[in-house]
Amino acid sequence: MSSRVPSIGPSRPPVGVVALARRAGRALMSLLALTPLTAPVMLTALASLPDDAGATPSPYKQPSAAIRELLDAPALPRLVPSPDRQSLALVEQRRYTPLEELARPGLRLAGARFDPRNASQQNLAAVQRVRLRSLLDPEATERDVELPPGGTWHNFVWAPDGQRFLLSRRTDTVDELWAGATSNGQLWRIYNVRLNNAIDPDDIAWLNPREAVVLTVPDGRGPAPNRPQNGPAIQETHGRASPERTYPDLLRNARDEDLFEYHARSQLTLIDIASGQSRDIGTPGLFTSVSSVGNGQALLTERLVRPFSYALTFDDFPTIVEVRQRDGKVIRELAKMPLKQGVAIDGSLPGPRVFYPSPTKDAAIYWVEALDGGNPANRAAFRDRVMRLDPPYTGDATEVQRMPYRFTRLRFLDDGIHGLLTEEDRSRGWTRTYLLPLNGRQSRPLFEHSVRERYRHPGYPFMRTLPNGHQVAQTLNGDLLLSGQGSGPKGDRPFLDKLSLRDLGTQRLFQSAEGVYEQPVALLEDRRLVTQRETEHEPPNLVLRENGKVTPLTRIKDPTPQLKAVRRELVTFKRSDGVELSFWMYLPPDQRDGEKRPALVWAYPLEFNDASIAGQLSGSPGRYMSFTGISPLNLLMDGYVVLMDATMPVVGDSRTMNDSFIEQITANARAIIDKAEDLGAVDPRRVAIGGHSYGAFMAVNLMAHTKLFRCGIARSGAYNRTLTPFGFQSERRSLWDAKEVYLRLSPFLYANQIRDPLLLIHGDADNNSGTFPMQSERLYQALAGLGGTARYVLLPFEAHGYSARESAGQVQWEMSQWLKGCVGDPRAEARRILPP
Repeated sequence: MSSRVPSIGPSRPPVGVVALARRAGRALMSLLALTPLTAPVMLTALASLPDDAGATPSPYKQPSAAIRELLDAPALPRLVPSPDRQSLALVEQRRYTPLEELARPGLRLAGARFDPRNASQQNLAAVQRVRLRSLLDPEATERDVELPPGGTWHNFVWAPDGQRFLLSRRTDTVDELWAGATSNGQLWRIYNVRLNNAIDPDDIAWLNPREAVVLTVPDGRGPAPNRPQNGPAIQETHGRASPERTYPDLLRNARDEDLFEYHARSQLTLIDIASGQSRDIGTPGLFTSVSSVGNGQALLTERLVRPFSYALTFDDFPTIVEVRQRDGKVIRELAKMPLKQGVAIDGSLPGPRVFYPSPTKDAAIYWVEALDGGNPANRAAFRDRVMRLDPPYTGDATEVQRMPYRFTRLRFLDDGIHGLLTEEDRSRGWTRTYLLPLNGRQSRPLFEHSVRERYRHPGYPFMRTLPNGHQVAQTLNGDLLLSGQGSGPKGDRPFLDKLSLRDLGTQRLFQSAEGVYEQPVALLEDRRLVTQRETEHEPPNLVLRENGKVTPLTRIKDPTPQLKAVRRELVTFKRSDGVELSFWMYLPPDQRDGEKRPALVWAYPLEFNDASIAGQLSGSPGRYMSFTGISPLNLLMDGYVVLMDATMPVVGDSRTMNDSFIEQITANARAIIDKAEDLGAVDPRRVAIGGHSYGAFMAVNLMAHTKLFRCGIARSGAYNRTLTPFGFQSERRSLWDAKEVYLRLSPFLYANQIRDPLLLIHGDADNNSGTFPMQSERLYQALAGLGGTARYVLLPFEAHGYSARESAGQVQWEMSQWLKGCVGDPRAEARRILPP
């Protein structure tokens, strides 16, 4: 029996692809393990499926009418205030990507996926409608931006002063750039611009509110190379360790190299959005980044050079960093970063890396250099240092700061004299942030905490856009503004704080009330605060806060009022060793008090160094209830209880915590089921486990090592860790350093112990590191050969997440039918057991 459906040729329209494992002996063995209630249901469900679904493609399935209605509800508009805080754009994006668009021919080279005909990304977040209005006037009239028909509109961007905006339109042959006026919404095209977003989507370097530099397709580049591949592709290694993660879409031969270089080559183009004029500057190159320096005095560019790699993505190819004049002429080469090969796990390149242009008129350029050779195994008092080079960019750079741990981030304050420098001790999972005087004086620690900290997290810099387009951390009378989630035992309550840079004292300016979820959006010059407010059944809307008065600014309506009948509760409890756990229990609209229904546990494991932090809660009962197209929460409409975001902490030393991964997720799962039974809404005999990506890996491990769940659903996971031999998730040891751990955490090697039904779903174009479709295919084949019960669904053209409407419907149908076959139809049971 075939485990894969034959590939679909151009003469056949795209259809769903389903592979079903079923042999009489295997099905019988699994059915014997089911309760008398479930066995006939499972038998009926399996009998309704084709005997050899792998022989011919089957059409896409439709979920129940209630789920389909949810899936087809309109998406909420994005509320995008302008940088000057005077205007608001309501940007409506399509909810799904058309299947025919995903199926368009494309290239996959060096980790990039793009349409070669128009040099754009294949799966765009398409814009369907744009409305403009005054931000602060609640009675303001909305103006529709008239989008000319044809093509796919995408990437709405405000100009730094908010007086204009940019939009892109992809056609079959070009990705165009358009500009618009905020005052009337009128659009005009930027002449002679063909955007090149093949490897660096939507990169815009603002010089001022009307001028910017973009990457375009070079004029006269000629036809694509067509070198025949007549010989073998050869790679060599010569005794130098190079522990690389597993990546998809790598270059394979010289022909791929030529194609990548041809399509990745772009031209720096200066655009004037007011006049619609453009002109090329400098010469074409393999640019991956362009940004303005200071107030547009210079440009900072990064471009790739050969030799390319067949083992790494383009992000790790050799790169030349240059500072240029506004006309594109190179002033100075700042660094030539080599191929990132032979770099230790959690290490870095030994020379200059991570370049930052100053956002202020000083026009300095900053970068980071390793002081330990880039190898965390080397003993060193300091790991990294920050360097600075000032105009005219001659002479030597000066050292600004040394760090005992590895650099992670540099942000600039809007005062023009300070930065925020963040480092991380990855062995401890610990992070520290300094206030960095940019004049070279001694820095001061501001705060430090676990990277997983929620309750005592100080927040993140509250960012705003300068007139030159740079993003900076906002200050108020010399104090730093910080916004955060405000997590606590009762859920998230977002806040806005003012941190004194003199004495480090903190003043709370705003915090969301309990029962709602309200986060700061913009602090105006007169100290009025714009926030985005939502409740469980009220979608996000903007409000204006002034002297205790709250004025609604927008009135977006709830597109899914049927969800008001869904009940949601945050449940907290402990596992056997005292570690705090939680889940969000969602009850279907028609579940009666005292009725126990089958449930799906949906989880994703996270690693923690500290057990007390592992128990910290996230989420809020005030968040608007809205489900994505592939969310398991849609199954509520078919009557199932869903225990969503069930915490699956793995606690211990970051170097060895995976040694007890199986034991810890087992303890978590047992505690989850026990608590669900105590609540009285879940039948503990009819519980399924599910997850996506690393959550799928967790779910299959629970299926292989426990008998706690009646069945499992695993989407886009990795199940054989020998195929990810140089680390996965937080695991930093290699297969050869921790062979027993890799083998034990490979449920593929324990497929003979998976005796309960398992549904595997995967996108056939998965682009995530380590989760190749082969992971699901090989596990399915193992289960088929060993007499297990499994179903393998391969979604055409889908990547790690699934974006087509047809795919969303298929996934919901698959999950619902699988649960009906494994744990029963909850509504049928309710009709049989409970009186009307």
